[in-house]
Amino acid sequence: MPRANSRRKLDLLWFFPHSGSVMSEPQPSQDQASSQDRAPLFPKIEEEMTAYWKEQKIFERSIKERPADKSFVFYDGPPFATGLPHYGHLLQSILKDAVPRYWTMKGYRVPRVWGWDCHGLPIENLVEKELNLGSKKQIEAHGVDKFNQACYASVFTYEKDWATYIDRIGRWVDFEHSYKTVDNEYIESVWWSFKKLHDQDLVFKGTRTSLYCPRCQTPLSNFEVAMGDSYIDAEDPAITIKFKAIGEEKTYFLAWTTTPWTLTANTGLSVHPELDYVAMKHRETGETLILAEARRLSVLGEDAPYDQVWKKKGSELVGMTYEPLYAYFPVENGHRVVEGHHVSADDGTGIVHTAPGFGEDDLRMHELQGLPIIDSVDDEGKMRAENGPFAGLFIKKADPLVLEDLQSRGLLFHSAKITHSVPICWRCNTLLLYKSQPAWFIKVTSIKEDMLKTAKKINWHPEHFKEGRFGKGLESAPDWNVSRTRYWGTPIPVWECSACDKREVIGSIEELQTRTGVAGKLGALDLHRPNIDTMTFACSCGGTMSRIPEVFDCWFESGSMPVASVHYPFENKKFFEDHFPADFIAEGQDQTRGWFYTLHVLATALFGEPAFKNVVVTGMVLAEDGKKMSKRLKNYPDPADILTNYGGDALRYYLLTSPIIEAESLNFSERDLQTVVRGFLNLFWNVKTFYEMYATENVKLEMPRSGHVLDRWLFSRYSQLVKEVTQHMEAYEIMKAARPLRDFVDDLSTWWLRRSRDRMKSENAYEKMDALKTLREILEEFAKLSAPIIPFLAEKVYLDIGGQKASVHLEKWPSGVERLIDEKLMNDMRWVREVVSKAHEARSAQKVPVRQALGTLTVVFAKSEEAERLRKQSDLLGLIRDEVNVERIVLEAREGQTEAWIAELDATITPELKRKGLRREFSRHVMNLRKESGLQPADRIQVVFQSTSTEIAEAVEEGVEELKRDIRADSLARVESVPTASKAHSEVKLSGEPCLLWLV
Repeated sequence: MPRANSRRKLDLLWFFPHSGSVMSEPQPSQDQASSQDRAPLFPKIEEEMTAYWKEQKIFERSIKERPADKSFVFYDGPPFATGLPHYGHLLQSILKDAVPRYWTMKGYRVPRVWGWDCHGLPIENLVEKELNLGSKKQIEAHGVDKFNQACYASVFTYEKDWATYIDRIGRWVDFEHSYKTVDNEYIESVWWSFKKLHDQDLVFKGTRTSLYCPRCQTPLSNFEVAMGDSYIDAEDPAITIKFKAIGEEKTYFLAWTTTPWTLTANTGLSVHPELDYVAMKHRETGETLILAEARRLSVLGEDAPYDQVWKKKGSELVGMTYEPLYAYFPVENGHRVVEGHHVSADDGTGIVHTAPGFGEDDLRMHELQGLPIIDSVDDEGKMRAENGPFAGLFIKKADPLVLEDLQSRGLLFHSAKITHSVPICWRCNTLLLYKSQPAWFIKVTSIKEDMLKTAKKINWHPEHFKEGRFGKGLESAPDWNVSRTRYWGTPIPVWECSACDKREVIGSIEELQTRTGVAGKLGALDLHRPNIDTMTFACSCGGTMSRIPEVFDCWFESGSMPVASVHYPFENKKFFEDHFPADFIAEGQDQTRGWFYTLHVLATALFGEPAFKNVVVTGMVLAEDGKKMSKRLKNYPDPADILTNYGGDALRYYLLTSPIIEAESLNFSERDLQTVVRGFLNLFWNVKTFYEMYATENVKLEMPRSGHVLDRWLFSRYSQLVKEVTQHMEAYEIMKAARPLRDFVDDLSTWWLRRSRDRMKSENAYEKMDALKTLREILEEFAKLSAPIIPFLAEKVYLDIGGQKASVHLEKWPSGVERLIDEKLMNDMRWVREVVSKAHEARSAQKVPVRQALGTLTVVFAKSEEAERLRKQSDLLGLIRDEVNVERIVLEAREGQTEAWIAELDATITPELKRKGLRREFSRHVMNLRKESGLQPADRIQVVFQSTSTEIAEAVEEGVEELKRDIRADSLARVESVPTASKAHSEVKLSGEPCLLWLV
C-alpha cells in the first residue's frame, strides 16, 4: 500500500454539486454526470470500499491489531433469517456497527460474531403454511421428524440476502463463524443454564393459567404478550347470568361475563368479603336476585320493581351453593360461593363467574379456595366432546349457542355487546385465551430483589427506561413459563420416570451419553425431536426414564446467548468470565420486555450480575404518514432501492441522527434522506474534490500550523467538535454525537472554503500551502472522526488524500487539541458571519447583487468598548469586507441604541464601484467558460473579448492585471473582429450590455 504523501487515488468519482455547494472551479462534463438532479453515486463508492476492505482484510486487521487484553464486548440479538431484513433490522445493525467502530478506534479489540435465531414458532408457522398443515395433529400425522427437517432447511433461506444487506450498510461482522441456536454447542450451554437454575431450586413444574394460542397450540409468556402490537379491539358478548341458589326458593346469584364459552367450566362464584351485597325481590314474580349493593342501580335500573330483602357482607355469603349451569363434567366440592379479593364493584355485578381453567384470578381461587378445575377446551381451542351440543365448536363459535341455550332456560338476565382490547398472538395474530395447563417455570419471583439490585448497575439510554418501562417490568414480573408444547426448539432436558415420581435434569452431552449410552461426537448428535425423545434410560425403581415432550421457549434460548454463543462452560471459560457482562447492547424498546428482560433474568440467576453495562433503546420506524409499515399496503420505499439509490452512508447518517435513536418513532422520509445526501455527504465530497484540484503536489502536514485567522478558527472549531463527539460517544448518545458532524461540514464548506478559495489559488506559495495544509489536515482528521458514522465516505476521502494507514478504520480516534480551542475567536467569528448575513439581507432587500462592489458597511454598537476592540481585528474585518464586497468597514458606537449592534449598508453605486462590479461579472463568466472547456486550475489561457460598450472596455482595461491573475490568463485583450481560432466562446451580458468572450 502507498504510504503518506502518495495521494492515493481509487477511481475518482465525480458528483454534480447541489445548491449551496462551494464548487466554483472546473467540474465534470456532461458525460461524467448527466444532470444536476441525478442521484449521487455514493453507492458506487461504497461498492469500491467494500471490495477494498475484503481484499485488504481491514475488518480482520481492526481486531487483530488491537491488544487482546483490552477488549470491548457487545451482544448482538440474533435475528431470524426467515425473511429479508426491514428498516428495524437495518437500524439495529447500523447502531451495532457504529459503536464497535468507535471503540475499535479507541484502541479496544472488539470481536463481532453474527448469530442466528433458528428455533421457535416463527419458523414453525412458515413451514406449516409451506406444507399445508393446519394443526399439531396434522404435524404429527405428517411426521415430527419430517416437519423438523423442513424447519431446519428453511432457517437459512435468506442467509445470503442478509449478508448482502449487511455489506451494503457497511456493517463489519463475522458471518463465517456465526453462532446458531440450532447447533449442539449452543443447545448444550442452554441445557447447562437450565440445570444450574434447577440445582438452585429456581425451576418448577406447575399448573398455571397463561395466555394460550389455539393456532400455535402453546402458551405464551407474559412479556411476549406485552411486546409489539399484541392487542386489538374486538366486540364480545357482555352477559349477566342467573345462578340458582340451592336451598333458597326462586333466588339467584347474578354474575357477569364476556366469555360465555367458559360457563360450561364454571365451578364457583367469587365475592369480595368486605363488599355489601343485597337480595332484591321482584314485586310481581317473587324472583330474588343477589348482587353487590354498589351495582344495584346499574344492573337493575332506578325504577325497577324490586324490593330489598336483606343486606349482607360478602363474607356471609361464602359457603352458599348453587345449581351448575351445565353438568357436563363431574365436579366435587364445586359450585359454591368463595372469597376473592380480586372482586370489585367497578363493573359487572360484584359477583365473578369463576372457571379456574381459564383465568389467572380463577386459578388463584383453585389454589386458595379449592375450586376444582374443568378443562372444557382442547388444545385447538375447540369445546371438548363432553360439552353436549357445543362439542367440537371453536370457542367463539360456541358463544351464540350458549346465549341461546341460557335464554331458552330463563337464565340469561341481560345480554349486550362490548368492544374492548383483547390479546392476540404476536406471531400468527390468532385470538388468545387464558388456559390452565401444566408447564415449566423459572421462579422469577424468588430472585426479583436480586434482579432489581443488579439492574441498578445498568446505564440506559434514554435514561428513563431504567426506572420506567424496564424497572417497572421487573417489579411486577411473574414466574416465567419457559416450556412450549411444540416441536422445533431446544428440547427441555428433563427425564421423568414412568413408574415413580423421580425426575432428572441433564446438563451436558457427556451426561446424556453416560445416562443413555448414546455415542457420537457433539456435532454429529441429533438433539432435536423426535430423535432425542427415543433416548431413555433405566430408573433406580426399575421403570424407564423418558424425556418430557416440551421444548424451550425460544426466549430462554435468546436469554442464554451470552453463555451459549461461546459454548460456556464447556469452552472459552476464561474468556467468558473475563468479558462478562457485555459493555454494550442495543435493540428496540419492545425488547425491554423481551431480550433485555430474559438476558437480565438469566444473568442475575446464574451469575448474580447484569448481562450488560450499557444499552441503547431505539424507537420504531414508521411509514411517512405515521402508520405502521406494511408490505401489503406498500407504504414505504423498499430498503434495497434506498441503498441502491442513496447508499449505506446516507441511510446510516439519516437513522443515527434521527429521534429513533432516542427511542422515539421515526416517520421514514425519502426527502429527508435526500437532504442528508445533498446537505452533508455531497458537501464533504465536494470539499475533498476542491482540495484535489489545487493540491498539485504533495501536501506535507508540517508544523507550525497556519496562523491565518480562518485556519486558527477552523482548528478551534474542529478541536471543539472532537471534544463534543467524543463526550457523546462515550455516553452512548449517538444522535448527539452524529448531528454536529453535519454542522461542521457546513461551516467548512460554506465559510472556511468559501473565504479560502483565493488563498488556495494564490500564486504566493506560502499562502497557498498554508490553506492546502490546513484543509488536508482537517479532511484527514474529519475522516477519522466521522468513520464510525459514515464509514464508506470517510474511508474514500482518507485514502484519496493519502492517509498514512491502510484504512481510516485502523487509525486511532482523534484526540483533538484542547489548546487550539479559542472560544473568543469562535464567538468573534460567529459575529462576523452574523454581520455578513445581515449585509446580504440588506443587499437582497435593495436588489443589489453581491458581485456589485459597494462603498461602506457600518456596524453600530451599543457599547463603545466593543467597537474599539473589534476595530483592532483587521483580519476579521477583512473577511467581512471581502464577503460582503464593500470598500470599507466602519465600526462606531451610538448612544441610546438598545440592540448590541446593527449593520447599515450604503447602497450608493459610484462609477468606480460599477466598474469593479463589471470586472467581477467578467471574471465569473470567464471562469464558467473554463469549466465548460474542462480546463484544470493550473491550465493557463489567453482571453479576448468583444463589446461595443465603452464602460465594459474601460472597466476591463482599468483592472486588467488583477483580472489576469483571477482568471489565470497570460493575456487579456479587446478585439474588433472574431478571432480565427478559439478553444471556446460565450455570449454574455454585463450590466445589460452584450459581450463576446473567447479562449484562444
